[in-house]
Amino acid sequence: MAIDLSRSVEAHLAHAAADPACADYEQELAYVFGRLNYEHAPQKARSIEDFQLGRMRELLARLGQPQRRIPCVHIAGSKGKGSVATMVARILQAAGLRVGLFTSPHLNDYRERMTVNRELPARAELLPLMQRLRQAATEMRGDSKWGEPTFFELTTALGWLTFERREVDFVALEVGLGGRLDSTNICAPLVSVITSISHDHNRLLGSTLTQIAREKAGIIKPYVPVVSGVLVPEAQEVIAAKATAHKTPCLQLGREFTYELQLSAACDHRLPPAIQLSTHGPDRDVASLELGLRGSHQARNAAVAVAAVEMLCRAGLRIDVAAIQAGLRAAVVPGRIELLQERPRVYIDAAHNEASIEALCQTLQNVTAHRRRVIFAASRDKDVPAMLRHLIAFADELIVTRYCNNPRAVAPEDLATMARPLASIPISIVADPESALQACLTTADPDDLIVCTGSLFLAAEIREKLVRH
Repeated sequence: MAIDLSRSVEAHLAHAAADPACADYEQELAYVFGRLNYEHAPQKARSIEDFQLGRMRELLARLGQPQRRIPCVHIAGSKGKGSVATMVARILQAAGLRVGLFTSPHLNDYRERMTVNRELPARAELLPLMQRLRQAATEMRGDSKWGEPTFFELTTALGWLTFERREVDFVALEVGLGGRLDSTNICAPLVSVITSISHDHNRLLGSTLTQIAREKAGIIKPYVPVVSGVLVPEAQEVIAAKATAHKTPCLQLGREFTYELQLSAACDHRLPPAIQLSTHGPDRDVASLELGLRGSHQARNAAVAVAAVEMLCRAGLRIDVAAIQAGLRAAVVPGRIELLQERPRVYIDAAHNEASIEALCQTLQNVTAHRRRVIFAASRDKDVPAMLRHLIAFADELIVTRYCNNPRAVAPEDLATMARPLASIPISIVADPESALQACLTTADPDDLIVCTGSLFLAAEIREKLVRH
């Protein structure tokens, strides 16, 4: 089958031309990106049942079952799971552990998906692992009833091989999609976490919050404690029932653990306020927590992360309050309310559904600015009108565009058609993110606020341009 490389892979290949030493790595990367990739083509999945764990089990078996030797915290959720995974990883690192962090998608470099103590693995380190992976996958294409593994299955397996080679003590493992049939769901967790339940990927996960909760609760395993940050009552019931069926305790936010939020007074009203909180759990209270991540919604994520760490302490890990405090201060996620430029301020945020867009707007609502200008792009499988309603209420101007490195993008003309009935603000159409950003910067006042959001893919393209320059 012909390989259709995304622009992000083409960028990697261009780098290989400049550095022949990594050319073999880039060839292996092209192979991985050439497999069936639901991140780029979700429409190829007719239903959630198209995702099956049998192929992933066989792939890991051929690789020697690396996932069985590394304990993990397994984290699912409609939003917040990447932030919680990062917080857990940073807390464990602050406690002196060697920690692997598996997240998806990546912003600008594929290796971002599998870091160890915040470090990207070297290309030379990944190369033999990717060659081993390719051999196993090629053999499966020829003799397995499951066929050749997908992009995400290969990526998940590569993460486990990388963490095994680096001899990590622990992995913070973020689910890719759903939970029950996600390729990360073959693991040995000490704690399972469900951060939140909201509408997202409805075509695959279900149209109701109860259905979505069933898919997320599929990560719950017998006798493995569950931490839930879910606030929706019907979703809480699903999670509690699954935990009971598996004879495992379930710590529910608002019941077994709580938090108190304080917004610190920002010395610069051009920036969102820093977040401080205290948590109250079944075993101990933790005060004076300051977050590296911005946004009041991150306080809930922090409370969930702390509760997960408390369950690890019950399992025998020794993690003191100082490590929790240091880890939460150190936890940052590129592409999450990330300030890339001053005067004018340019923020990127990977918010991609109504709940995360609403949280973004609330975080930036009291930030002073001459004009608020939003650059927006979105994927076809999202509730775009719901996102637009929040952004239009927040912005003074809306610029719609289409990211270039993923075919799921909605055409900017269609975005404008959806936005105009909702808006009394100026709306403009720009063909691509780089041109949209340049148009904003060319006409910007130094005190303007430019927010680029709607998709991680948009955030990645804007970030690549600004960081590169």
